[in-house]
Amino acid sequence: MGFQQYRFGAAAIGLMFGFSMCITLLGPSNDFRSGVSTWVGLDKQLSLGRVIGFSYEDPLVIGDGKPVTVILDKDPKTGATYDPPIRAYVYEPGIKFSPGVNHNELLGPGVMELSLNTGKIGQADMSNGAVFTIAQGEFNGEEVDYIVNQTAVSGWQPGQVLKAAGDENHRYVGKGKTIFITEGCWWCHTLLPEQTQDWQFFGAPPFLGDMNGEMPTAFGSDRKAPDLLHVAARNSSREWMTMHFFNPRLVQPNSIMPRFDYLWGKTDINGKSIDYKKWRSDYTAYVNGQSIYPPEVPEPARDSEVRALMDWVLTSLR
Repeated sequence: MGFQQYRFGAAAIGLMFGFSMCITLLGPSNDFRSGVSTWVGLDKQLSLGRVIGFSYEDPLVIGDGKPVTVILDKDPKTGATYDPPIRAYVYEPGIKFSPGVNHNELLGPGVMELSLNTGKIGQADMSNGAVFTIAQGEFNGEEVDYIVNQTAVSGWQPGQVLKAAGDENHRYVGKGKTIFITEGCWWCHTLLPEQTQDWQFFGAPPFLGDMNGEMPTAFGSDRKAPDLLHVAARNSSREWMTMHFFNPRLVQPNSIMPRFDYLWGKTDINGKSIDYKKWRSDYTAYVNGQSIYPPEVPEPARDSEVRALMDWVLTSLR
């Protein structure tokens, strides 16, 4: 009898636990599905791709299998000028599409209908790749942003768009957020200003529609350093970011942030080997007053991890 009581009790606890987990998981999921994606939410998911973190397309979590965000000042097919420039999200053949393209209901009412009917995202073919942009339209008398499959609508091809933009206008946003997560930046930096005096310093908290299709949100677990959600609106200098990531003490003498100079790799943008030992020796001499100027920070190579990290910070965190 005693055994049966324990067995029934364990089963009851298991059922209660399972029910509570269903509420915990399904409730927010339904909220997200009913929310309307904002421009920010569409930009995030299109620039990040299917998922950030461990996945079968990126098993080593190094930022593989991600789209490339490009800044276009002219139409890659007609040559028409864009003023201001627009963002395009290039998915080369084989790159997994973002959640909103694969699961249209995540886009929310209005955004889904316009994206399917006007933007033709249902015609996107992963095996051939696709190029997406964000447009604005009207649904039930309200203006909403939606996704446009420019490959189907305008005939843009991934390789054509990448070439037209040029490397200087490529932004490796998805890889950059991957590095933010794998380097543990979220241990100190949050991506969630609170509805308090934070508004004065870090900007407004995000809306529900800002996170539709973003996986993961990476809000952070604690704040030991400034919130970064709108950091590029406060400081958009790539030169400052370069010095800050190489050695934070170059721009903030009392910073407790560790150096991330190893994200530069072995060579700089010109293919020249980076002598880290000499740089640190020269920096020590500068700190001790033996040199007037600090050593120059090498410019990152185009395929370096730090370039991708800065691309994410300066492009997505506005």
